[in-house]
Amino acid sequence: MTQFNYQNGRLFAENVDVAEITSTLRTPFYCYSKASLRKNYLAFEEALDKFNSRICYAVKANSNLAIIKTLGDLGAGADVVSEGEIRRALASGIPAKKIVFSGVGKTREEMEFAITEGVGQFNIESKGELETLNEVAKKLNKIASVAFRVNPDVDAQTHNKISTGRKEDKFGIDINLAPHLYQKAAGLPAIEPVGLAVHIGSQLTSLKPFREAFKRVADMVHIIRKAGHSLSQLDLGGGLGITYNDEKPPELQEYAELIQNTLGKLDVHLTCEPGRFLVGNAGILVTSVIRIKETGNKRFVVVDAAMNDLIRPALYDAKHGISSVLQPRSENTVLSEVVGPICETGDIFARQIELPELSENDLLYLKSAGAYGAVMSSTYNSRPLIPEILVDNVKFTIIRARPSYDDLLGLDQIPS
Repeated sequence: MTQFNYQNGRLFAENVDVAEITSTLRTPFYCYSKASLRKNYLAFEEALDKFNSRICYAVKANSNLAIIKTLGDLGAGADVVSEGEIRRALASGIPAKKIVFSGVGKTREEMEFAITEGVGQFNIESKGELETLNEVAKKLNKIASVAFRVNPDVDAQTHNKISTGRKEDKFGIDINLAPHLYQKAAGLPAIEPVGLAVHIGSQLTSLKPFREAFKRVADMVHIIRKAGHSLSQLDLGGGLGITYNDEKPPELQEYAELIQNTLGKLDVHLTCEPGRFLVGNAGILVTSVIRIKETGNKRFVVVDAAMNDLIRPALYDAKHGISSVLQPRSENTVLSEVVGPICETGDIFARQIELPELSENDLLYLKSAGAYGAVMSSTYNSRPLIPEILVDNVKFTIIRARPSYDDLLGLDQIPS
């Protein structure tokens, strides 16, 4: 998180004093660094420079239009999983031909929209989906380019809820069925099979699962080509982990070398779909202390952010580093639990961590909150969604405003 640093005891996002932001915008809010987004993207691009490749940002990681546009302006395409995400990518200026439509449950309506808009590639996950896409494309008198997402039965060795490449997971087709479905696709009038896709999970901190998956995909490429089919595309998905606390994910160069060693001789065009890697460490969640609550042998720091704003700790047992926006003058710390105001026992950001003595209105920030934070937020407990801001050097822009309570209530309708 190189763009979030202390200067004279005050946290800065690039060249913006985070505490000063709270004079115009009340907490909680998300704060992103444009310089971090740019740095992460260019590093990924440089690592893949030796390959015939493209980067399609996994929109689900953070779907704010300003974030998508920042990456799109650098050259990114988009990996999407819904019509809504297609619309976001298009609204952000990403050409339809640079969009890959993934997801296990595409509807006919979504397929029709994607084909009409000219989306470049569909990642197919079942025989039924292939047949439905053919029907929709034929009706529109179009040809849909498809890659088959294979399930290589590889354990990503990450959290169970974000592992996607095991045979018991809902994603992809059994890799051994790929030749049969490729043959079937080649015979359909409105389908053009172009390749294979694989994505085994998220927040991987070891290259071993990638190696196993890529080797199985390479073997399948040879089998499909030997059967007489053209195969020009490989979609490698995403999944590279980031550092939240003490994780040591692979270096980009190590990842690139793995790709070269397992897939480099296949003469294919590669697609990579990073999400968390690009945006995770580019954002923080800023929150204020509501009060300190002492109960028995525990000290609770109650903050105004909650699990509806950042659900990762409750959903994935994720651990985000937490620090003060203003560096404390004393080195004394107290064992604390950081909790939100939601009426759920699981509304906990951190258990038993050392924090300085804190008082009401003191500012804290949760690190590495740029991915799967705001995008997964909700209005549970009738709490309005919180703002998102984007810092660019010495200025910041609100890229999602906090809705009013009238806006929130106006979504409902009482029948007459």
